[in-house]
Parts: sequence; structure tokens; C-alpha cells
Amino acid sequence: MKKYKLIAVLAASMAFTTGCYDLDVFPEDQLNSTTFFQTQAHADQAMMGVYSLMTDEDVFGRQFGFDCLGGVGSGYDPASYATIARGTYTSSEGFVTNKFQKLYEGISRANIVLQNVDKCDMTEELKERYKAEAKFMRALYYFTLMDFWGGVPIYDETTIVEDEFMSMLKPKSDIETVRQFILTDLEEGIKKLPVEWDSTNKGRATSGAALALKGKVLLYAGKYDEAKKCFRELIGETENSQYAGVYKLYEEGENPYSDLFKPGGDESSEMIFAIQNIGGIGQDFGMPTTFYMGTRAAFGSCWNNVMASVNLVDSYEWKDGSPFSWTEAKASYGWNGYPTYNDAVENTETKKKEYPMREEVFYSKLTEDNKSVKEYTTHRAELLSMYENRDPRMASTVILPYTQFKGWVSNKAKDTEFVMTKEVGICNETNGFIRVNGNYEYYPFRKFVAEYDMDGAINNRADTPINFPLIRLADVYLMLAECYIFSESGFDKDNAVKYINKVRTRKGVNMPEINNGTPQMAANTKEEVFERLRHERTIELAAEGHSFSDMKRWKLLETLNGCIFRRIPVQHFR
Repeated sequence: MKKYKLIAVLAASMAFTTGCYDLDVFPEDQLNSTTFFQTQAHADQAMMGVYSLMTDEDVFGRQFGFDCLGGVGSGYDPASYATIARGTYTSSEGFVTNKFQKLYEGISRANIVLQNVDKCDMTEELKERYKAEAKFMRALYYFTLMDFWGGVPIYDETTIVEDEFMSMLKPKSDIETVRQFILTDLEEGIKKLPVEWDSTNKGRATSGAALALKGKVLLYAGKYDEAKKCFRELIGETENSQYAGVYKLYEEGENPYSDLFKPGGDESSEMIFAIQNIGGIGQDFGMPTTFYMGTRAAFGSCWNNVMASVNLVDSYEWKDGSPFSWTEAKASYGWNGYPTYNDAVENTETKKKEYPMREEVFYSKLTEDNKSVKEYTTHRAELLSMYENRDPRMASTVILPYTQFKGWVSNKAKDTEFVMTKEVGICNETNGFIRVNGNYEYYPFRKFVAEYDMDGAINNRADTPINFPLIRLADVYLMLAECYIFSESGFDKDNAVKYINKVRTRKGVNMPEINNGTPQMAANTKEEVFERLRHERTIELAAEGHSFSDMKRWKLLETLNGCIFRRIPVQHFR
């Protein structure tokens, strides 16, 4: 949105959403819906109030944390939704009630725009555009409610909160009624929103975003053929599509996949709809990705509440497309004398568990003062080779042992290294090491985490100025592949594989195509292609918060290994 952010006036513009409800006079020192809406600038400010709620932690601000419920992430404390993972939460807990309430607040803000935009001095065409924009956002909030709760009460623009606040007790509508309400809103967006906004309004909802969300709503409903039509139109493959060439996989720079999640790439044509985050002194407005996903070496010395799961990292294939296994790695690098990283043996004298591979292969030794490395593991080069020979998206997504991270320590740039030691807690960022908070022996995330101080762009660790995608083209390709797998008209292997391959072979990734003639890439049955799709969504969309909804939609949540979500001391790893 140029980012389209008029945050300075946000508090004032949305002040009329709360307060007293029965006053007949308008206090001169407060705004309300009757006195506020006069010009296009006022309509813009009100729309910013609708958009701004997306960064709230209970709306999409901690969306990445839901990967801890889908097998992709691991973590602790509320940011990782740990009590949900353990099954110990109740409906009264804050993150449950707050999400419900905040999403309805977003709906209320959208309804206020719909109720009042006609009062603004601007053309009828513009008014219709703003109404469609508000309806898109309302649809997004209702879709999120539906995904988590199923049927919910519907409040549209005929609801006047000021008049009805004390009696707003509508019963929930059934899920199909909610879905149709969402689809109706999205149709307005498809018809009346622009295909692209000008550069000063970049980031606002477009007709393409509405079409993509419509396809996603239909996909989640199991209406695959209808969803397929939406996605094919969006990528310009239907007759008279207005979106041909609008959306492209990001291909800029030496590492396009990694750079997609940094300033510049985060505003590329791959982003169909993304949360617009901003930083800098006096204009902090963003998501807490660095705060919850960064380590002590990251800007602001962060908490790494949300980390990459062991299962995720072990899922990254070798570069030839064959699945990674510790057994193969042991044989390739001469580590056959040890159990795998996660297998313990009992010391017959001490009766304690020991992990020979960790000690002999992974652990280094620091100097007596812990300020530098005294002795690197003799297998350091082999470890780096093992990681280098994997899917390139792994190194872009997580911080791997003995790799570097561009940290910010004591208010200055500092290059740090993820060194592993047997002694717990001795690696400190002030000495150039990556310290994982809580001494967890997990892989920290690199994706969406600020490097250095982002050339001054980040001013607050809780407001990371990197746009966060809710829908991007790679996601659409994979959803389209899912439609071809489960289509009501029958399994279409060739097209399903085609769209998975578009993601696998993107520039900077260059993983082998499925069904390229090599045995490890063969996938012919519906079940085999679906497993390929699951894998690709896991790897491509890691840390974007899709995995929980994916696994829930596929009815596979019960297949996840629950232990990866627990707070596990360093000596247990899994």
C-alpha cells in the first residue's frame, strides 16, 4: 500500500467504533460515524481501520504459530498455541475468545464503511469500489471464523452496533449459509475491485485477491471443479481472463525464494494478497515475526517461541529428489558407527542416556571463557555438505548448524554462527553465536526474521516490516493441483503434477520434476500424487501458517506426532 498505510490517523478514524450508544448529541472532541465520513480521505482512513486489524496477534499477527499445530513448527508458550497442541485448553482461554472477538471487530469495521461510504463526496464508481473492498475484507474475516468455528452468527451492514449492542445475540448460522454469504461478498469484489491498483495504493485488495479467496473457500468446501475454474482464471488459463501475466513466481536476485520474504520480494507479483507491514521510527506497524521466531541474536534479542520442527527439517529432500534419511546420511558421510541423531544409548556405568552422534558429529568445544570456538567438530564440513545437498528452500527457511545469521547485537550488526555444544547455555550472541532461548535444541526459523537492522527499517522487534502473504501464487498452484487430484470429474494426474512441478522447479529452487523418469520421482496413483502435494505445501509454505488448516481439511491431524509440540529439554530433542 505505498504501502497504503495511513496509520497516523488510524486511531482517530476508528474512534467511533466504540463508546456510548444512546447519545443524541455528538461530542466535539470525538469522532463518530455520522460526523466522520465526508471525503475520500475519510473513506481511506476507515478502510485502513479494516485492514489494520490483520496485524493483531489474535487475527493474523501470529498466523505462523499455527504451523505448530500442523506438524511444521515446534514451540512453547502461547505464541505456538502449545495448550491446543497438548489438548489442555478451554474455550474461555484468551487466544480463543480474543480471536473470535477480534475477527468480529474486523467485520464491524467493514460494516461501518459499508453503512457510511455513500456520505463521502466522491463518484458513485469510487463508492462502489470501496464497498467491494470492505466486502472482501468482511469475507476474509468470516472465512477465518468459519475455518475455526464452522457456522457462526452473521452480522451484515444492516446491523447498527450503536443501536443493537446490548441485544446482539443472533444464533449461529449453519456453515453453508455462512459460506454463501462469504461467496456473495467475494463476487462483489471480483466484479468491482481493480485488477491492479496504482503504485500509491499497492497492497489493497484486488479483484484477483477476491477470485483467489473464492477459489480457496470452494476448495475448503470440497467443491473442487468450481475452485478449479477460479484458480485457472486467476493464472490466465481461461478464455478472456483479465489476469494473464498479472501474477508471476518471483525470480529476482541470486536467491529468489529467500528474497521473496524480504523487502522488495514481499511486494512482487507473486503476492496476491499480503499483510502490509511497515517499520521505522514513529511508524511501527507490523507483525511480531522477529519477536516470536527470531533468536537472541536477532534484532531486539528475541524469544524463538516458534521454531521449525525436526519433522519439517527431516522432510527436505536431497537435491536429486530422493527422501532424506539419517540412515543414508550416516552411510554417505561415514557416520555408521553411531546411532542416528535422535537415538540414545544407555551408559552402562552411569545408567544415563547418551547420544553418540550428537557428541561426535555435531558438538564443538568453546574456549574456557566461552568467547570463541576452541575446537570445531571434525565433521563440520560434512554437516555443511549434508545441508548444502538438500532442497535449497531448507537453508532459506531455517538456520542450520554451522551456518551464519546476520544478527543485531548490542545495537550493532554482528555476524553470528549456529554452533552446537554439549554444554547447555554457553553459546552467547555477544560472542558471535546463535543462542536459542530456553536452550532448546531445535532449528530456529530464518524466514520472515529480520537480518541485521534491515538497513534501519526495523525499529521494534514486535513490528517486523516484512509483508506477510495470506495468498500467493505458489499457494494457488498447489491448491489447483489439489483440485485436479480430488476433482468431482475424476483424478487428473498430469495436470496435478504439472502445477506441483511449477513450484518445485521455480528459479532458485530447481528441484527435480515429479515423473521425470527417475525412480525416486515417480508418482502415478492418486495417493502418490497427493503425498507429493502434501510434501510440497509443507516445504514451500513453511512458517506461513497453512499447515493446520491443511491437515484439518484433509482429516489428517490425528496422524501427527504430538510429541514435537511439547516443551522438550535439550537432551531429548524430539
